[in-house]
This record gives sequence, C-alpha cells and structure tokens, in this order.
Amino acid sequence: MDTTTEAAEFFGMKIMDPDLWKMLVKFGINLFFLTIIIRYTYYKKTPRKNYLFTFYMISIISFYICFALKKFDMGVGMGLGLFAIFGIIRYRTNPMRIREMTYLFLVIGLSVINALSGNLSYAEMVFINGSVWLIVYVMEYWWLQSTEDDKVITYEKIENIKPEKYQELLSDLRARTGLKITRAEVGKINFLKDTAQVKIYFEEELHNL
Repeated sequence: MDTTTEAAEFFGMKIMDPDLWKMLVKFGINLFFLTIIIRYTYYKKTPRKNYLFTFYMISIISFYICFALKKFDMGVGMGLGLFAIFGIIRYRTNPMRIREMTYLFLVIGLSVINALSGNLSYAEMVFINGSVWLIVYVMEYWWLQSTEDDKVITYEKIENIKPEKYQELLSDLRARTGLKITRAEVGKINFLKDTAQVKIYFEEELHNL
C-alpha cells in the first residue's frame, strides 16, 4: 500500500519537504568537521579572526548553494551565468577587505538560492536563510568581539628588528601607532636606508552604531 502523500504547496512551492532532514544531518556533519579544522586546527596555529570568519561563512554558504543546486533544473546558460556572478568577487576593480568580500559572497549566494528556490520547500528556504543569519550574528557579536586587521609600514629603528628585541619592537609600534598590535612580521630590509618593511597585526574593535 502506497502511503506517500503529496506535500502541501503554497504559490507553487512545497511548505515542507523530507529533504530538509537530509540537509539538517549533512549540515551538522559539515559544521562539526569545519569546526575541528578551522577553529581547533587552523586558528590555534594562526589566530587570524578575519580568516576564521571567512572560512566559516564561505564554507557554509557553499554547502547551501550546492545542496540547493542539486534540486534546480538548470541549463548551460544558467550555469555560466552563475559562474559570471561569482566571478565578480575575484575580478573586482576596487580593493575590498576580506571581511566585506565575505559579506559580498554571502549576499550573492543567498540571493541565488532564494531566486532559484522553486524546487526547495519553504521550510528549507527559511532554515537556510535563518541559519546563515544566526551564525553570522553569533560570530560577529558573541564569538568575535573584535576583528584582526593588518597593514605594512616602513620602520626605521632597524636595531629593533632583531629576534631578541621582538618585545621592544611591539612596544615601540604600539606607542607610535596607538593600535592594539598583537604581533608583527619583519619583511624586506634595506640596510642602505636603515629601514625595514614590517607587517603589523592589530585588533580592530567592532562598535554598534
């Protein structure tokens, strides 16, 4: 006896679809291993909060896009169009910070999913959009209270670039820049001019408007 029933629809879209539970299980597995790799492997070795945020969000939105695209009936033209949309992120004219580039990827990805959501159910659509918002909110306002930025400066006190004077280098850079510098890396050294290129990493506080 066939016990299957047609799912209720609203404006041509299913309200609920059994695939939602498949997505929840796969999403949980994906998020678990993402956390092990990103938070407890990469971040412990290289504590760069901007990249932590970026790795999480791009991985999550890519998961949703791939899940949604499996249910879409796309032709070659639509596929090429999607590649062109995401190409905007890479081939841009004005430089964009990695955090803003991540948000750009998020809004484009969600827009693609929502626009092509004919074969998704409303429950799946709400879960995808809601979970992305929730993860962004938690990371921005609970997990990452501040974000790390970096810049390269020309430093003239070349005697401070020696490894044994690393703490003196940090103290001098903090006093002269007024930034909450967490670490510094010495790059090119010009002994003729007694200068060095130093890349500084500093905490940028996030303030609510």
